[in-house]
Amino acid sequence: MTQMQAAREGIITPAMRRVAEREGLPAETIRAGVAAGTIVIPANPAHGGLDPTGIGKGLRTKINANIGTSSHYPDPQAELAKLRVALEAGADTVMDLSTGGDLDLSRRLIVRASPAPVGTVPIYQAAVEALARHGSIVAMTADEMFEVIERQAADGVDFMTVHCGVTLSTIERLRHSGRITDIVSRGGSFLTGWMLYHGRENPLYAEYDRLLEIAARHDVVLSLGDGLRPGCLADATDRAQVAELLVLGELVERARERGVQVMVEGPGHVPLNQVTTNVRLEKSLCREAPFYVLGPLVTDVAAGYDHIAAAIGGAVAAAAGADFLCYVTPAEHLGLPTLEDVREGVIAARIAAHAADVAKGVPGAAEWDREMARARKALDWERQLELALDPERARRRRAERNPPGTRECSMCGEFCAMALVGRFLGRPQGAC
Repeated sequence: MTQMQAAREGIITPAMRRVAEREGLPAETIRAGVAAGTIVIPANPAHGGLDPTGIGKGLRTKINANIGTSSHYPDPQAELAKLRVALEAGADTVMDLSTGGDLDLSRRLIVRASPAPVGTVPIYQAAVEALARHGSIVAMTADEMFEVIERQAADGVDFMTVHCGVTLSTIERLRHSGRITDIVSRGGSFLTGWMLYHGRENPLYAEYDRLLEIAARHDVVLSLGDGLRPGCLADATDRAQVAELLVLGELVERARERGVQVMVEGPGHVPLNQVTTNVRLEKSLCREAPFYVLGPLVTDVAAGYDHIAAAIGGAVAAAAGADFLCYVTPAEHLGLPTLEDVREGVIAARIAAHAADVAKGVPGAAEWDREMARARKALDWERQLELALDPERARRRRAERNPPGTRECSMCGEFCAMALVGRFLGRPQGAC
């Protein structure tokens, strides 16, 4: 029985109770959200040691960190180190996007080591195996695609990106769209190449019921991928993107009918003035399904600083109703991220998510900021460091730029506004 099927029967599962505990909400609120499809809980029963997380309406905005091997860097141990860094920095989920080395081994090691939900993009492994087996990605068969999906589900993967909305019809829209970047999704490009080569419909769309059967059996959350997401600002919110979203809206309803949990992925590169429109469009067309966005990046020219461009877009998107932010690292568009890139990407996304949670009125979000304000007023440095979103970095910076025992910070020194006004108003600060 899936989480959704249990919720519809009035059952509050242990996973629902844990999510309620983490969110500070009644368990019945979580059950009702899962039953309606506005909340998903990625919790494959085969994932041992999982600490369940909820994603969706009314919950804290969640952060995903992408890790995974490549053909140039196939060592799974390096990705396990990134997993540790991502979780320490506060990522709520991770996705294994491995394309190099032993893909089964990498995934199994990550699932085994991660207490957080783990996601994958199965078409990546299907393409890698087809290239090794047949000498060509387009030579893979539909059965081989579904065999990989089944294998990954059996290994305990909690959610999967599946590019079901890239169809012959949406590709035809793309042909006449006048896009600059065409398709930037790897999964979308693999399936587009396969369809055009064979002159056949996307198996993930044509055999969607087969996909639902696997997802239901393993209680895997389907993350309906945006294979036609815009790869630059000029391509944002065009006919191809919207045509795919229309298809995904229909597939959301079919998944819910089968009791399969489902969320929807979104762009991508979007001008700041179009971000809210994109979120509202998804929420309307996909019946309030949880929305998972990559960034979005609000400029194309921030190479080396794309985590900042993504945090700006992510804050606006989440404030408008997006539920799940995929981090972007400083290495985006440049290369495979380092450990420090992973950490910076997670922290930037967390800042965006928290800013949005304050705006959305998520329980506890604004109180966190009020506690920090009180600590700053009191010049209570230890409490400020405890409350910092990244306590380790805040503590290090404080130690580097201030002599031990200093009451005020080295920016203002004896001219500290809070200390001066406190004395004038007769409001003494607490001990530092």
